[in-house]
Amino acid sequence: MEVFLLKLPLHGSNPSYLYQSLKLSMPEKTIDFSVNINPYGPPPIIQEKWSSFFQSMIDYPDPHCLKLKELISNREGVNQNQIFIGNGASELIYIIANALLREKKVLIVEPTFSEYKKACETFSCHVSSFLLSSEKNWELHAEDLISLIEKVDAIFICNPNNPTGVFYPKEELERIIEEAKQQNTYVVIDEAFYDFSTQPISMARYVKDYNNLIILRSMTKMFAIAGIRLGYALCHESLIEKLKVFQPEWSVNAVAQQIGVLCLQDKKHVQKTQSLVAEERKRVFSYLDSLHFHVTSSQINFYLLSERNNQHLLELMKFLLQHGIVPRHTYNFDPLNGRYLRLAIKTKDENNRLIEVLEKWRKTCSYS
Repeated sequence: MEVFLLKLPLHGSNPSYLYQSLKLSMPEKTIDFSVNINPYGPPPIIQEKWSSFFQSMIDYPDPHCLKLKELISNREGVNQNQIFIGNGASELIYIIANALLREKKVLIVEPTFSEYKKACETFSCHVSSFLLSSEKNWELHAEDLISLIEKVDAIFICNPNNPTGVFYPKEELERIIEEAKQQNTYVVIDEAFYDFSTQPISMARYVKDYNNLIILRSMTKMFAIAGIRLGYALCHESLIEKLKVFQPEWSVNAVAQQIGVLCLQDKKHVQKTQSLVAEERKRVFSYLDSLHFHVTSSQINFYLLSERNNQHLLELMKFLLQHGIVPRHTYNFDPLNGRYLRLAIKTKDENNRLIEVLEKWRKTCSYS
């Protein structure tokens, strides 16, 4: 592997770092397909109410986030004492690793979000991987995983999965959670992208019955408020008390809390996004198929793209970047290792530009 690949940024967004690491000149205009947040932006009311947030910057925030918890409780059908709000889902992952998993054995279903492993290793966890296969369409079968549950203290599962966009069946997750309960094993299910689907699958209601289950949610994705940092966990109240010990006071700022309340009240924005993303995903996938690319069976707002002979895509990635299209590399997603690119579903005009550049690649630079 070329040396500069070792310096690639670990996440999407901030494309200037990707151009620098690849020693490429950054075009004046780019479209960032590495960012998997709502392409239609935040709910309009956020901009309309922005000036009203000024006073909240002067006062200390509510340390208990009571207004947010009330809305989440009503939305998810859980008690307020089963809700733990954090400064983005990433903070929650680190708190979980610190509070519950320090120096314990952790199994991560991969390919997936790299922060699970990074957080667990920060707190001296013994991390192993359960690798899904492209030959099985990245599907998760409980039977393959159950024999490993008794050997570990926790399992991390991202559903729908990042980076494939694939949903795992509720029945398979139920079997894993039930077996894990018998073995006193925690199950952390990250549902950061569940609400981009018109038919979302959530395990949130199970936290009432399983004290080994933690559901993670990010509000930055659907509501396009990544710079605000806001997320929450749903789990048994006994776990909430353990997590609280490791969260700094006033971790969730007042502006984030106010914006979160407004976002959760805007159901129409979610429904509109779900519909538009589904429409664009179907259209884009049809074009990509005609260009002889392979895409994962994603049901949400991003997908993996690969060549049908499964070759490395470094040259394609460079070509896209040179034409102002910023993909998400997969060199730090085991076992993808650069043979795939993750691309977001964007607006129609932005998707058209992606298709235009890929058509050009096929005409001038594709492999024989």
